[in-house]
Amino acid sequence: MEEVRASSEWVSSHASHVTVNLPGIEKVAESMKNSIPKVEWDYEGIHYFDNGPLSVQYLFVLDALNFCFWPDKDLTYDHLAAGLKAALQNDKSAFDADRLQSYTGPELRKLLNWTKPLPLENERVRLIHEVGFELERSFEGKASKLVESSGKSAAKLVALVTRFFPGFRDHTVYKGHQVFLYKRAQIFAADLWGAFKVLQQLGVLRYSSSLASMIEGGTELCSGSEEEIELRACSIYAVEKMREVLHKKIGKQVLSVELDLWLWSVGVQSPSLQHHRTLSIYY
Repeated sequence: MEEVRASSEWVSSHASHVTVNLPGIEKVAESMKNSIPKVEWDYEGIHYFDNGPLSVQYLFVLDALNFCFWPDKDLTYDHLAAGLKAALQNDKSAFDADRLQSYTGPELRKLLNWTKPLPLENERVRLIHEVGFELERSFEGKASKLVESSGKSAAKLVALVTRFFPGFRDHTVYKGHQVFLYKRAQIFAADLWGAFKVLQQLGVLRYSSSLASMIEGGTELCSGSEEEIELRACSIYAVEKMREVLHKKIGKQVLSVELDLWLWSVGVQSPSLQHHRTLSIYY
C-alpha cells in the first residue's frame, strides 16, 4: 500500500493539470472534525450479503466487473451490484469457479438482466474467466480462501489479489515514473471514480482550464494520459492528506475507507456532478 501512497504523492508533486488544494482540505476537515459522517457500506440495499463465504464470492466477482459504465448512459454500478445479487439469490451456484470460466457475453448480460451489450463486454468476460480460473487453481474455487490467506491484513490482501489476478494490476508509467493505483484491489481507494468531481466541488482538487473543459464537455480522456493519471493519483493523495489533517484535529485515526464511503455518498446524492470519461478495465 505504501507504493500506492508514495507514487500518488509523486504524481501530485509533478502534476500539470490537477492541483491538490491543501487549504481546501483544511476547510473540509474543519467542517467534519466534530462529526465525521458515518456511511454504511450497503446504505442503498443493493448488495448481496449473507455473512458467509458466498458474500465474499459475490464481492470478488462484483469487484472484477466494477468498471467503465459511462458508455451506456442507462447502466450504473447499482445495476451491476443488484443484478449480481439477484442472480445469486436465484442460483447459489452462479458464481462457482467452474461456471465463472464458462460465461459468454450474452450469458453475462442475462445474468445481470441487461438486454444491451455491456461496455467493454469482451474484457468483462475475460476478467470473469480469469477470476474463476485462478480461484479454482489456487484457492479451492473460493474467494473466501483468498481472503483467509491474507491473515486479516488489507495490505497483504491487495498484494495477493494483484499477484494472482492480472486484471487487478492497476499500474502505469507517468513522466518516466512507475505509478501504482490498484483501485479495484484496495479498500481505501475503492470506487474513487465517483469522488473525482466531488473532490473538486469541495475545493480539495483544482483542475487546469483545459482539463475542466474536457470533463465538462464529456471529452474522453485516454487511459494512461497525463490528465487521467493525475486525476486518479491526486484523488488518492488528497484523501490521504484529508485523513492526516483530521487525525491532527481530532486526535484519533480516521480510516481512508470511511472518507471514501462518505465521498461516494456525496457523489451519489449529487447526480448533476460530472466525472471524467475513460475506457478502462480498472474503474
